[in-house]
Amino acid sequence: MRLTPGAARDIDLDRVDLFDLDLYTEGDPHPVWDAMRAEAPLHHQVTADGREFWSVTRYEDVCRVLGSHQEFTSERGTVVTHLGVDDVAAGKLMTSTDPPRHTQVRRAIGSRLTARAVAPWEDRIRQAIVKFLEPALDGSVFDLAERALLLPAIVTGPLLGIPERDWDELVQLTAMVTAPSDPHFRQGSEAATLAISHHELVAYVTAWVKQRRAAGDEDSSLLDHLMSVRAGEAPLTDEEIALNGYSILLGANVTTPHTVSGTVLALVERPEQFEKAQADPSLVPNLVEEGLRWTSAACNFMRYAVGDTRIGGGTVPAGGAVVAWIGSANRDAAQFTDPHTFDITRTGAKRQVAFGFGSHFCIGAPLARMTLRVFFEELLQRCGSIEVAGEPEHLRSYFIAGMTHLPVVVQERRTP
Repeated sequence: MRLTPGAARDIDLDRVDLFDLDLYTEGDPHPVWDAMRAEAPLHHQVTADGREFWSVTRYEDVCRVLGSHQEFTSERGTVVTHLGVDDVAAGKLMTSTDPPRHTQVRRAIGSRLTARAVAPWEDRIRQAIVKFLEPALDGSVFDLAERALLLPAIVTGPLLGIPERDWDELVQLTAMVTAPSDPHFRQGSEAATLAISHHELVAYVTAWVKQRRAAGDEDSSLLDHLMSVRAGEAPLTDEEIALNGYSILLGANVTTPHTVSGTVLALVERPEQFEKAQADPSLVPNLVEEGLRWTSAACNFMRYAVGDTRIGGGTVPAGGAVVAWIGSANRDAAQFTDPHTFDITRTGAKRQVAFGFGSHFCIGAPLARMTLRVFFEELLQRCGSIEVAGEPEHLRSYFIAGMTHLPVVVQERRTP
């Protein structure tokens, strides 16, 4: 998905197809979202196969849909690729569960992912990122987007307890879940790709749990921790452990790579921003927040209206699917001045909702923020210049905004 929008143009909102994959692969959804925020803050669409959904695009409406489980439930599914088919994991998978059960499971898992809990991992993460960047510094073409797909596994694999021999396979499977129509990841039809990836990921965690229990030597990894999590008075069942382990793997792998490559491209296209960040390392945390806002890698989330609900100047009927467009909310001029300008000194960048909002706010956000901060600290310290060495290739997905290829040439920074 193009992150810097082209020229404004007339948009016929009655003919817009928000599930048109070409819009995200080769097109430009930002003028569409701009028009929706201004003219149709609650937009209704019926797909060619008869499924229907309502869209909210304004920041405040997106926060309301994601933040009010009393009005908009997660129990039927939260991912647009499952529109029209209720989530079979509802009530078992943390992301497809409402409070109070969601709160019970989240609190137990989240205790291992707070900012304080992940702080001791920083040195290990820095070592992994330095190693990741080494091949980029030899002056040859380095495909940042392709290589970055493996970055979360390199960083978090040891923390999750995933052996290195499994990283490539798991990265491929999680990409299949989030971009089942992309030719780099598709295996047969979109439905077949989703079915294969879901089955293989759940099977992987199920086998992992059985192996760990048989070994009887639990360690401090996050997946081991899942086996001791309790929801209320009862421990998680093996199925719940497998499903939530699947969710953690998915969350760890799918957004950080695209935030990295999209933010680097934004810096390359704006040399003055790159120079500003190099000159003042204290700007890196704000660069991270602006990068999260700018890329909005998790492009949307879905909820279902509990009852007839007024929002965005219209009404969503009870049971209606509502898609909250994160990429649009993070470009809402009511919240962000000059929203289509990438500015690492932006005041209020941390209001971005790239991690979601409300009770389902990304549980791994502290780890993701630290990973991104360390990445850009090391990148800016080691890279004197970065140039794009070919056309970026965008992910074929309306759920994840990102790139599959971003060839760059990096010149190592020379210090006097």
